[in-house]
Amino acid sequence: MASSILHIKDSYYFEVPRFIYRSNRKSKDEFPDVWIQTDPDYQEWEAHRQVHDLERLIEEYNTRQVERKRPTVKMPDGHDLVHHWQHWQHEDHLYAGRPFDMYLEQELGEFSKAFSKWKSETKSVDKSVDAYLADESSEATAEHAWLLKAHLNDGEFRTDWATVKEESTVQTYKSDKAITWTGEKIASYNSRLHGKIIIPQPFGRLRNMYEPESGFCISKFMIIEVVVALILVMSFSWLARGIASGKPAKGRLANLLETFLVFIRDQIARPAIGHGADPFVPILWTLFMFVLGCNLFGLIPWLGAPTATWGVTAAFALVTFGTVLVSGMKKFGFVGFFLNQIPSMDLPLVLAVVIKPAIFVVEIGGMLIKHGVLSVRLLANMVAGHLVMLAIFTMAVGVEATMSFSGQPGMHYLVMFIVILGTTVFSMLELFVAFLQAYVFTLLSALFIGAAVHKH
Repeated sequence: MASSILHIKDSYYFEVPRFIYRSNRKSKDEFPDVWIQTDPDYQEWEAHRQVHDLERLIEEYNTRQVERKRPTVKMPDGHDLVHHWQHWQHEDHLYAGRPFDMYLEQELGEFSKAFSKWKSETKSVDKSVDAYLADESSEATAEHAWLLKAHLNDGEFRTDWATVKEESTVQTYKSDKAITWTGEKIASYNSRLHGKIIIPQPFGRLRNMYEPESGFCISKFMIIEVVVALILVMSFSWLARGIASGKPAKGRLANLLETFLVFIRDQIARPAIGHGADPFVPILWTLFMFVLGCNLFGLIPWLGAPTATWGVTAAFALVTFGTVLVSGMKKFGFVGFFLNQIPSMDLPLVLAVVIKPAIFVVEIGGMLIKHGVLSVRLLANMVAGHLVMLAIFTMAVGVEATMSFSGQPGMHYLVMFIVILGTTVFSMLELFVAFLQAYVFTLLSALFIGAAVHKH
């Protein structure tokens, strides 16, 4: 799910207004590698190249098999393989734009999984691939058996095929002067890249603009989180230097920051945790301000809120969960922490033997669930606001199109006024929600910590 303005989904590029950043590339050599990788012409060129390499690898494999006096395999016609791959790309929208090697790997994985299941269930002494194919009850097809045999029987083939897949053929494609793109194609791609600033990836490789291929890939939300962290570090370092001098905070910004901190200490940490709350105030400060900063970035067009992705909210919840475990075990010990999950009850021994273990299981499960829900509720609340705004924009397009066909094209001015007014009002609500969700997340974190460090 993605919107060019809201960007609910994370990406590996920044979106800016098209007039600010224009793509004026003149040839295929100037386009980013990740963009070329998704080009149909490049993928077909790459597929034929990999088929050629596979034919060579299978020939070498068969030579080794003959020397070992073992059966050889026959690779299907290369053009048929490419045709099957192109058909596979259109079977499901999830496969669209997937390269040839991913097609082979998926088909090989499904075949291998079915073969392993057959081996575990069959009563046959012969558990070879040929026996699997010959078994009428297996529902197996021999389409990719040749690749599975080569994978299973020869480590050198596996290594060579992995090398073929990992080779960066984009540079080879770019350097091939015989391959040219038409002016119409270049203009179309430039139009689609207007306003898109692709993030450099020095530590990884992208599959496309939304998915990593390998290594450590830097996404838009990662950069936003780093920016939020730097803003917080610089702001509170400046505030700390002022307070360390012994003088009261002066200036609007200093008073605003101090108000936040005092509020978190006096209205969240101490009431929720009780005695001994002050040592936990710094981590609650950090959680509140970081969640708030990420939420507020979601109000800036073309950026998006990192808290609208589950990976980010899950990381926040893990921080709370880790604090609960460490603080609870520090207070009661490793065993004592888990025993503290069982409420104190005066029960006869016969009942206690049954009821207390059951309560222990329920409490441990509840502890895991409530931290999981902590991440999900923040995610759901942040995504919900973006979805409502997206629905308002979509409604504007639909209503305007309907009025145009109804013979009242001038009515679109009224529709646009209503949409702008609605999104403005809802943006104000989103601003309130950004603060509210940061408060609720911090309050729940404080309650969970308080429950961990006090006797039940």
